[in-house]
Amino acid sequence: MLTTGISRPLAEAMGDADFVLIDGVVFLTEYLRVPDQDTVADDIVLEAKHGDTEIALTREDIDGAEYIGEGLYQLRSGARLCFLSSATVH
Repeated sequence: MLTTGISRPLAEAMGDADFVLIDGVVFLTEYLRVPDQDTVADDIVLEAKHGDTEIALTREDIDGAEYIGEGLYQLRSGARLCFLSSATVH
């Protein structure tokens, strides 16, 4: 585990995410900060947008997220997230 309270796989998934799926809705990631030892509980680690809907999650929101399979994480709030990256075609 990282010292921030999030698992290494979650931190790795966050690192490359262009989109985040939250409870079945795809949001465009506008700001993303993988928590580190300098991140405090009320620091914003994710801002994302879907149309006119904007969300922001703090480090406290994602601390203790549980991996439930197939790339999905469940937050303590009950929300489910999956971080997604754009495919690059060469």
